[in-house]
Amino acid sequence: MSVSAIVPAYNEGKTIGRVLKILMNVKYIDEVIVVNDGSCDETAPIARDYNARVIDLPQNRGKSEAVLIGVQNTDAEIILMLDADLVGLKETHVQSLLKPVLSGETDMTIGIFKNGRGATDLAQRIAPFLSGQRALKREIFKKLEKYPAKKYGLEIALTLMADRENVRVKQVELTDLTHVMKEEKRGFLPGLLSRLKMYWDIMLCIVKFRLEVLKNALG
Repeated sequence: MSVSAIVPAYNEGKTIGRVLKILMNVKYIDEVIVVNDGSCDETAPIARDYNARVIDLPQNRGKSEAVLIGVQNTDAEIILMLDADLVGLKETHVQSLLKPVLSGETDMTIGIFKNGRGATDLAQRIAPFLSGQRALKREIFKKLEKYPAKKYGLEIALTLMADRENVRVKQVELTDLTHVMKEEKRGFLPGLLSRLKMYWDIMLCIVKFRLEVLKNALG
């Protein structure tokens, strides 16, 4: 089965090279697509240096749209979603995400940080459905079309949809992996505001999903 790794990236020049270096060495992956989401740093040139296929978006459109645009630009049967700001990524992490889907054991894997660092480990233990590290069958994105996935709401939309559509999901521990937090990237206050906006988008996604379910139930 063909596999496409999709990496949405917005001003991730400091970390994306380390992620792509690993992806390029994973034998299961047929192509790596970086969706450059309106970056104004060196994200795109660095991605091209690693021979990734780069899709440039002139303006920032948010993670959800970036990933979905990546999916629209590949015919791969399996989609691997990875964040561009991962720290400590190894080939074994990628293999752990892909193998259960490739073997038919499950339809979607969700990667959960373990022993990376306290703050990110705790966040994913509390809310594993927010993890952006996933492997899933392409057909799942067809099911997603009738559910809302606004901006940072993609992960929660996938999780809610999986429950509704009886999609098989397996959580996979990603040991010694973490990511750069928003407050570290943008400064404490801008990062905090960005985090609050992300949570707001997630809440909107949940509300819209529940309303859609109610509407369908009522006919």
